Amino acid sequence: MTAGTALVTRNADLVLAGPVGSLDAYLERVSRIPVLSREEERELAERFRRHNDLAAARQLVLSHLRFVVHIARGYAGYGLPLGDLIQEGNVGLMKAVKRFDPALNVRLVSFAVHWIRAEIHEYVLRNWRLVKIATTKAQRKLFFNLRRLKKNLAWLTPDETRAVARDLGVSPAEVKEMEQRLAGRDLSFDPTPDADEEEAAFSPAAYLPAPNADPAEQVEAQEWEADSSDRLHSALQRLDERSRDIVQRRWMTEDKATLHELADKYGVSAERIRQIEANALTKLRGMMAVA
Repeated sequence: MTAGTALVTRNADLVLAGPVGSLDAYLERVSRIPVLSREEERELAERFRRHNDLAAARQLVLSHLRFVVHIARGYAGYGLPLGDLIQEGNVGLMKAVKRFDPALNVRLVSFAVHWIRAEIHEYVLRNWRLVKIATTKAQRKLFFNLRRLKKNLAWLTPDETRAVARDLGVSPAEVKEMEQRLAGRDLSFDPTPDADEEEAAFSPAAYLPAPNADPAEQVEAQEWEADSSDRLHSALQRLDERSRDIVQRRWMTEDKATLHELADKYGVSAERIRQIEANALTKLRGMMAVA
């Protein structure tokens, strides 16, 4: 935004960038601003263009705020706040006033409509979806026109697709792609805590494969675990009873016994229990390796 336009905004009686506070109060105040005649508009435009009269620019902007509101209402179907649409439209209006040349012999409203719509279009495209739905000039044109054409239509038939493509100067494939984008909706990657079962089921995270989702790897892991369990059981049976009991009490139960508890049970020192345990584990590793 230029320095002149910023001064226009700061010095205006209303907040030109858009509604602040009550939207209804803003709309009511805008409706009370008188509309300029052609002669008044031309005089103000010449004062601003020739003498950089910011008061004249301010008056031009204020007198056209109601027109911005009228255009912004036409974009209410995108589900975006009207106040934000008006705010963006006002930015376009100020840009138009900055560039308006009264020598063109056209009314400011006719000149400004393109700037106002351009700012609103950019806002809609930035905020209508989390992911950009239109990035090229052709896609943007198709986005807005296809939404307007489809208001009373279901999915386009092949003939309707070709007709729309012909009218907008794009390929039928581009029309179908944009139609699919318009029909989609944004989803959070992970379902929120208050999401219902249907929304959670369609969250993208639900479609990610688990790290162990490969059936072949699952079967292989199960067979390896079963084989290891069998070999461990067979190796344990080949230990003497005391060694087997110490290993099981120390490694294979939830309530693991201490060295001192086992020392008291077998009437030896805790160090002797540690040695028996170490020897038994070494034997088990060797027996399982050759099993």
